[in-house]
This record gives sequence, C-alpha cells and structure tokens, in this order.
Amino acid sequence: MSDQEERYEDSQLYKIRHSAAHVMAQAVLEFYPEAKYTIGPPVENGFYYDFDLPQPIVLEDLEKIEKRMRQIIAGGHPFVKKVISGEEARQVFKDQPYKLELIEGLEKGGTDEYGNPLDEKPEISVYQSDAFTDLCRGPHVETTRQINPSAIKLMSIAGAYWRGDEHNKMLTRIYGTAWRTPDELKNYLKMIEEAKARDHRKLGKDLEIFIYDEEVGPGLPLWLPRGGVIIEELEKLAKEMEEKAGYLRVRTPHLAKEDLFLHSGHLPYYAESMYPPMELEGTKYYVKPMNCPMHHKIYGAKPRSYRDLPIRLAEYGTCYRYEKSGELFGLMRVRSMQMNDAHIYVTEDQFEQEFMGVIELYKKYFDLFGIEKYVMRFSLHNKEGLGKKYIDNERLWLKTEEMVRRAMTNGSVPFVEAANEAAFYGPKIDVQIWSAIGKEFTLATNQVDFAQPGRFDLKYMSREGVEETPLCIHRAPLSTHERMVGFLLEHYAGNFPAWLSPEQARVIPITDNQNGYAEGIVRQLREAGIRASSDVSSNRMNAKIRDAQLMKTPYMLVVGENEASAGQVSLRVRDGSRQDNIPLAEFVARAKDRIERRAPEL
Repeated sequence: MSDQEERYEDSQLYKIRHSAAHVMAQAVLEFYPEAKYTIGPPVENGFYYDFDLPQPIVLEDLEKIEKRMRQIIAGGHPFVKKVISGEEARQVFKDQPYKLELIEGLEKGGTDEYGNPLDEKPEISVYQSDAFTDLCRGPHVETTRQINPSAIKLMSIAGAYWRGDEHNKMLTRIYGTAWRTPDELKNYLKMIEEAKARDHRKLGKDLEIFIYDEEVGPGLPLWLPRGGVIIEELEKLAKEMEEKAGYLRVRTPHLAKEDLFLHSGHLPYYAESMYPPMELEGTKYYVKPMNCPMHHKIYGAKPRSYRDLPIRLAEYGTCYRYEKSGELFGLMRVRSMQMNDAHIYVTEDQFEQEFMGVIELYKKYFDLFGIEKYVMRFSLHNKEGLGKKYIDNERLWLKTEEMVRRAMTNGSVPFVEAANEAAFYGPKIDVQIWSAIGKEFTLATNQVDFAQPGRFDLKYMSREGVEETPLCIHRAPLSTHERMVGFLLEHYAGNFPAWLSPEQARVIPITDNQNGYAEGIVRQLREAGIRASSDVSSNRMNAKIRDAQLMKTPYMLVVGENEASAGQVSLRVRDGSRQDNIPLAEFVARAKDRIERRAPEL
C-alpha cells in the first residue's frame, strides 16, 4: 500500500465512505431480506457493496434505497466494534455463505477478501450499527450522524464476479459516493458529467478514431483512418525525441518459439497473461506479450565493448496479452497493443544518468501535452513473493532498489514508494498522471532488469578486459498507442491541438460555385503539409460548419464569391474566434507555425 493510500485509509473521508457502505447494505437487506452480502469497501471517490440478490434491481430502485439510507443516518446509530472468535463469527453469519468463506480464509491462511495472503494473521472483528452487523476490520465513523445525508448519492449498478474471478458467480455491485459537504458532492457530480462527455469510448466512436468488432474479437481495436493519423503523429514524435537521445530503432516478429519465453522466464511468471500457444511441425509458438526477449537477442547478436554502451534499442512493437474479459475497457485495457518500447543496456556507472534521462523524457512529454499533475510511483518487491511473484535474489533486489532510490533523490524528482508492485525481474517507476479534469491514469513505466541480461548471457568487455553483464532499463514513456490515445481523447475532450488533429483544416464553400476554388485550396494546403479536406456536399453552409465543429476540426475556411475572387479565405477557429477575408498564404503560415512546433494554441 502506498503512503497516499495509507493516508486515505486513515482519513475521515475514508471512514465516512466505509460507514456509508454499511448503511447502504442495511437498507438493501431491508428491501431484499433473502439477499446474501459479500464485501463493501471504500474506493476512490466513493464506495460499493456486492450482493447476491434474489431478483435483479434497476436504477430506479436506487432512489428508494438512498431514501432509506438517509433515514438510517438520521437515527445517529453508533458503530460498535467487537473482536470475536472464528466460531462466534460462523454463528453470526451462519446464513451468509460469502461471509463464511471469508472467515475461513481469515482463520486458515490469513487472506483478504480477494484471497490474497496477508502479512500476518488478522483478528476477526465485526462492526454493528443499528440492525446491521458486518464482518469488518474498519475503520468507521463514531455514529451515523457523522455521515452527511445531503452529501451521499447512489450512482450505478454493475455486475462483478465474486473475488474478481470470472469462474465465480456474478454478483450485483451497487456504487455510491459520499462526501463531507453537499458542495463537495455537487462538484464531484459536475466532474462526473464532464467525464462522461469526455469518455474516450464515446469520443472514439463520434470522432471516428477506433472501433471494435465482434468477429475480430474483444480487446482488439481497429484503428480507423482518423485514428491512424494520431498514431502516426505520436510515433513521429517518439522517433524524433529518441533519435535526438541516441536510440537505435529495431523491428521484431509478432511471435516466437516457446523456447524464447522459457529462456526469458516469462512463461513461468507470465503464462496466465499470454495467449495459448499454436503448434506447427512439433514446435510451439506464442504471440509475443512483450518485446524485451527479442531485443536481448539483438543485443547479443555480436560482441560488445564498454565503449559501445549505453546501447538504446527502440521499437513500436505490437504485443498481445490475454487480459480477462471483465477487465477489458475501451483503449485502456486491451489485448493488442502497440508499445512505445525501448531497452537500454548500461554499465552500473552509467545507470543513474540513463535512468534519469528517461525520467526527463517523461517530463518533456508532460510539458508538450499539458499534463500538470503526475506522481512517480517507485514500485518495490515483497520479500515474501521471492521465487513466486519475483525473481529469487534478495541481494540484487535491494541493490537495484537502492540504485533507483538514489538516482531519483539525486535528480530531485519527488516519488512515492509502493511495496509489492514491482515487475517480476526488477524495481520500476510507474507514472500516474491526471487529465485536465482530474481523472487519474497509469501511463508510463521505467523498469530495471537485473535478471534477464544474465539469463540471456549478455556481455560486454570492460575497460579492464573482463567480461561483464550489463543492466537493462525497460522504458515506455508514451505507454501504448491504445492507452495514450485513450488518455489524450479524454484529456483534450477530443479537441486535439492542430499538430495532432486527424483533420487540421476543412474548406467550406458557401455555394456550389466555389467548389472548384475550395478543392484548389485543399491541394495547396496538402502541399504545405496540412491535413485538409473540403465539404462540397449539398448541405447549407451553417450545416457544413456544424459538421466540422462536431468533428472538432481546428480550422474552418469559409469561401464565398468574394473570397474566391480575391484569393482569400474567411477563417473560423474551433475556439470560436474568426477572421474574415485573409490571404490564404497568411493562414498557411499561421497553421504551419502551430503544427511544426506542436503548439497547444490554435
């Protein structure tokens, strides 16, 4: 658990939300006495509770549940904790099979509600408030009166597998939110509405960026021409930045023999996230879930000297990972991804400079995209996971973690530490970013690998003439095309800066008489490197302008008889500004300036 998460768990807001979850469960059970209840934790911005209900519920039912919650809150019922034995707990929850399963986990192995092992065997405790008793470790507010009845709202209903396992029964999850004051609730609901308008799944469809198709398969996006433009621009940006930083570009196949992933160690640790193998001529092949084993092969293809290092191999490689169906989400969780990948092979002396060079690259991208809030999360190993979740070498874990910690500290880059979140082969920096409306995303990563260079017998000849094994830094500052485009759609609300817009200018003739002039302008704009089209449909001018606005086109060039005779255009900018009767050359100079320097303004 990170420091931020620990602070939240100790906060009054956490206690309010946890207590509101109990109040909601009490209200639900009053309406559905035969319901079986499971878990109801606080989460970011609210809470939820999962129920096994005797009948389906609909959104309209939330109103009556919410009304009953306010009545319970007004009663001022205290939350009373009691530590009990396992036998007592089984008696209390004798009719609640999900609670009995949790009690068994607490007694036998010390596992949490998702079956994950706990560091130590916990006590078994219950909290009682009014007529409701729950198996719970807390914390809670002292009484229900500390929950503001005007600052709670039930938000939605969803399906959720018990313990997150798709082989278990599907439960009904009710989401709610709770705040200290009505104004906080009002602000949150306003942000939610804005987030809905920015949802990348909706924008991706409306702006013709990507689609999914059942015959292709879930989690396998199809990029439409407009989405392809955005991808090309992002890849062009990455290539420019990486060429300046001395990266070498490589390409690798989409699949490889089983032997490669056994060699790398990914199969024992990562098999559940890989697609099943295909067998041809007695040999098993896997579509690749990551690029690194092939990059290691490229490094090892010839002898290396300390004079060659650092070696930076970069690729926008397509990878495939079998994410669970219930975890797929738009472009954020997919099964096919094009990754802004690179592997940097370094000596220990070079490590800090190269590692921080990647961090500086992050910052340049953040400045370019207007990302003002971000957190560098230092993901560490857990000693208990050695040999299972992590490579079994405690000495190298501690050594490389200290190398990362020292580099970040020396670079004066703030970071937070998170235990048990490392990659299986080494510690890493995960980058959490926030969009323009405050929505959090996990985007980039910067990982240390102390294991695979040795597994692949990668070497370099040192200054002293001795063979040494390099360290490897895995990095992906622009994440994947999928996640990056999803983030940018929501961050910009589809209003991409001109350099990134699929269509940068649309020429709109007022009448058919100007169609030829409009198409001539399009040819000149394209020759100048500006992505442009003309609307020569039979629609009226206002309808054409509205269509361009709906597609969030940065520049609309309206041309009528006067503009055609004078060789001019009347410019309408997406932000609402306009400038009539300007020479076409003046517009081209303005647009090219904004595009070439990747300016945020239009």
